[in-house]
Amino acid sequence: MTQGIEGSATIYASEEYAVHDEPYYLPIADEVELFETAYAQRIPVLLKGPTGAGKTRFVEYMAYKLGRPMMKVSSKTGQEAEHRMPLITVACHEDLTASDLVGRYLLDTDGTHWTDGPLTRAVKVGAICYLDEVVEARKDTTVLIHPLTDYRRLLPIEKLGQVIEAADGFLLVISYNPGYQSALKDLKHSTRQRFIAIEFDYPPREQEAEIIAHEAGCSREASIDLARLGEKVRNLKEHGLGEGVSTRLLVYAGKLMAQGVPARRACQVAITWALTDDQEVQRSIEEVVTSIFE
Repeated sequence: MTQGIEGSATIYASEEYAVHDEPYYLPIADEVELFETAYAQRIPVLLKGPTGAGKTRFVEYMAYKLGRPMMKVSSKTGQEAEHRMPLITVACHEDLTASDLVGRYLLDTDGTHWTDGPLTRAVKVGAICYLDEVVEARKDTTVLIHPLTDYRRLLPIEKLGQVIEAADGFLLVISYNPGYQSALKDLKHSTRQRFIAIEFDYPPREQEAEIIAHEAGCSREASIDLARLGEKVRNLKEHGLGEGVSTRLLVYAGKLMAQGVPARRACQVAITWALTDDQEVQRSIEEVVTSIFE
């Protein structure tokens, strides 16, 4: 860990990062129990669901839950130290290469040296490695995870001529949004059949209102109204709206309202304008907002 100057951010090496404060997560079904069982059995996990439905928060929550502070005696010093589950997250994109995940040779003033990528670090230290929106990565990149997702739990590093066996705590978790699937952006069958899949969706109204109230700090009444708004706007998907409003955007609106921004204005900037540029669809959303926040 590197501590910056006063007032600046604390910088962690990726294998040192752990979730120290319990994230707020409200279980909707049996997803927590499923993940715990998969972790115990070393089964890779695929999370799928719409944007802003809580997939990333869920992974952080599970990393905290599985790595609750426990005392571990160092074999080198004999002293007790706090141990937590490391979490390494990679935001996947179309330019993500195998070297970005595994590592590469770098040249500096001291010559050429090898630098491990985030996947290699996770494998070595026994971390949860979370590949967010994995379908955005190139297919030739995702293929390299195959040996890690079966009984072998191995990571070949061709440039070094090495094969690394994953440490005990290692778990590979990937996510994607099925709503953006296309023939060009979909998981290969040979990849997806290496994971158990946990489906996420937006929570029922009561639970969503509870989440909004907690995360936004707004009143219970406002959170219920926002949850109602979420339900109604999602029904507009059949009328030209490409993606339903996420719980995340409802929380943003709630935060603005908690700071004194009028409800209709908060919904306009956090929901209507954030969701679409189609003026006809925007008018439909505004009608829903007006019906709730008259």
